[in-house]
Amino acid sequence: MAVFVLDKHQRPWMPCSEKPVRLLLERGRAGIHKRYSFPMRLVDRVQQGSVWQDIPLKFDPGTKITGVAVTLQGTPSTKAVFLSDRFAKAHIKDKLDSRSGLRRARRNRKTRYRQSRFLHRKRRTGWLPPSLQTRVNKTVNAAVKLRKFLPIAALSAEHVKCDTHKLETPETSGAEYQQSVPRL
Repeated sequence: MAVFVLDKHQRPWMPCSEKPVRLLLERGRAGIHKRYSFPMRLVDRVQQGSVWQDIPLKFDPGTKITGVAVTLQGTPSTKAVFLSDRFAKAHIKDKLDSRSGLRRARRNRKTRYRQSRFLHRKRRTGWLPPSLQTRVNKTVNAAVKLRKFLPIAALSAEHVKCDTHKLETPETSGAEYQQSVPRL
């Protein structure tokens, strides 16, 4: 894996391997910026006038785990700079149902009258269910954090749709999708 490097003004620089970082530290040309994620800060270099490769940030969203990868596009092959898994929160629907039950119990108690609310709710445009919204927020947060340490040139996400019914019976078409019993 590569080490993140920042310039003199804490702007992202091209990542490099451990040996050049060790030499820069020994010679006093770099210092440790933070202990966590271990980015190095150069003492005497700035971002302007430097030439870099394009560093793409790639996401592979899944139902429970979102994969994050930062790669360097080289001539012989592609090298991974950073790999990570982001886990989705669990049991969001159960927690929302529990809160809803508590609110309903408060409204129905004899100690206090609380008017029921169910007709006033309208969803705004672009609304996502809370379980999906947290996954989107975690993905955006990962991109924002990585942009602090890497000069990212492009973002890409893998979108895959898989038809499991078609995998089991390839000759399925039309109204056969609506039938629960596969054709023999």
